[in-house]
Amino acid sequence: MQTSLATSVPSWAVGDVTVHRVDEIPLPPATGPWLLPDATPEVVAGQQWLHPDFADHEGVLRLDSHSFAFVVDGLRVLVDTGIGNGKERANPAWHNLRTDFLERLTAAGFPPESVDLVILTHLHADHVGWNTRNVNGEWVPTFPNSRYLTSRAEREFWAGYDMEEARRQMFRDSVIPVEQAGLLDTIDVPAGGVEIARGLRLIPTPGHTPGHLAVELTSRGGAALITGDCIHHPVQLAHPAVGACVDIDPRQSEATRRELLGSLAGTDTLLLGTHFAPPTAGRVVAHEDAYRLQPVPAA
Repeated sequence: MQTSLATSVPSWAVGDVTVHRVDEIPLPPATGPWLLPDATPEVVAGQQWLHPDFADHEGVLRLDSHSFAFVVDGLRVLVDTGIGNGKERANPAWHNLRTDFLERLTAAGFPPESVDLVILTHLHADHVGWNTRNVNGEWVPTFPNSRYLTSRAEREFWAGYDMEEARRQMFRDSVIPVEQAGLLDTIDVPAGGVEIARGLRLIPTPGHTPGHLAVELTSRGGAALITGDCIHHPVQLAHPAVGACVDIDPRQSEATRRELLGSLAGTDTLLLGTHFAPPTAGRVVAHEDAYRLQPVPAA
């Protein structure tokens, strides 16, 4: 079983750094119309390059839940922790999952006890779920030797937010236990970003949430950027105005997306989408009056 999983962990080289995609679960077809309501079948059909990898021929978007793991500057890093197992969630696609995520993470060479740093792009249920796991009826940190890191603006926003019960439940089982264990750090992320280790930077990408951040990797002339949810799907490269129904600030989200895509277009930076279906990664190139993703298949 371990050998089978190990051979199925996709990866990309970024200079001397190998970035592994750790799969959790494909998201159901109903996710696209709910999450990106303006990405209608007609809009999707107008972008032939989306087929067959990122959308089917009926215009239904393909989306995934996965994390990224890599070693940089001696640190074993995990970016976002997916939905998690056994979590009580209002979204039926996320409720009480039973996946082999931790086995896949271990097969990639990152057993939970070995992880040094967990970067949370933002504090939504499908990005923090594996922060914790159930041990004898209690939610305990999955990565006990790690620091969990998110932006200070993100944590402070949710601290003052009038949460509905489903979101309170997510904080109770996936965020607060990490805080109570003394493992959650928050950091100011200025407009120009902040370097947290050699070759590892956090970039502010607000809009989806106020403190949302993207993760930039550089090594020996190679560069990559992990999106979090500032871009949910490659259709947003062609139509940056297409936003998510759960964006806190839709105008800011669109502005962030346009600025980010403009900075990446025509460069060799590898864009790694946190919800992009395989091939997941690619380079941003100019296309018509916006952009498209030029896929870079995993090794």
